[in-house]
Parts: sequence; structure tokens; C-alpha cells
Amino acid sequence: MGKLEYRLLKPDDTFVSIYHYQSIELEQILARRECEFFVKEGVTYKQTSSAVEDDIHIIYVKEHEHGPKEQAEDDHREITLEVRELNSLRGHPILFVSSFHTHLDVLSYIGTVYTYYNGWEWERDSAEIDEDRSVYSLYVTKTGVTYEGGKA
Repeated sequence: MGKLEYRLLKPDDTFVSIYHYQSIELEQILARRECEFFVKEGVTYKQTSSAVEDDIHIIYVKEHEHGPKEQAEDDHREITLEVRELNSLRGHPILFVSSFHTHLDVLSYIGTVYTYYNGWEWERDSAEIDEDRSVYSLYVTKTGVTYEGGKA
């Protein structure tokens, strides 16, 4: 188990600690660090960098946008990953949802450049951890390359 802290960039170019996790699995820290965005209490933060200070993992963020706090749909024991098309005009539609047993499994998925779905290759744009809804989201764009079972 490790320690994780989110630090917010203030307008005067200093940082303030905003969230602390005193006992968190290393694999979850690594999965969170792979996410460019972090959502908590309706605020979306964008990661600017990360570091390790002594025994504390630090993720530096800046405020990206504010919205209403959304609730988790249900209590799931597994870890949920939504794969969404990066398309703000259509509300970033969900392409598919997967469940994983560990954060390392999620990391192995969100850390890849390409995803294949419904006969198409999709390229990773970004990922987020949404604590309000208890999900990871992976945002992808269609490359135009078709995919048929094992080869693109």
C-alpha cells in the first residue's frame, strides 16, 4: 500500500494539497497516473505532471471544468471501464463497457494506443478516473482502419 496526494495549481503558480489517500494500492496509483483527467465533486481536473516525494506519490492537477456531481449507477465489486468516442457534439457516446478485477488490468487497457471494437481500430486520446461515478473512462477516435479478428 502506498500514499497518494493530488495537488492543485493555484493562480499564483503555487500548489495546494486537495485530496489525500493514505492507504492505496500501487497498481491503482499507477492507473490514476495514466489518466489525464480526474473527476471529483463535480470538478474535472487535468493532470499536469506527477512525482514521488519520499513515500508519497503526487499527481499535480489544474482545474479543467466544473459540472454537477454525478452519482455512481450502482455499487460494483469489479472495476468499470467505459470506452467512449471522443465526440463532444454527441456527448462522448459509450462504445462499450468492460469490467476488470484489478486496477492493473485497467492500466493495461488504458495504457494502450489502439483499441479494437465493432470492426474498427480506435486510437486513444485520453483517460479519466471519475470518482463521482466510480468508473474509468477511455476516450478514443476512429482511425478509419478496419479490423477483423486478429489483424487490423
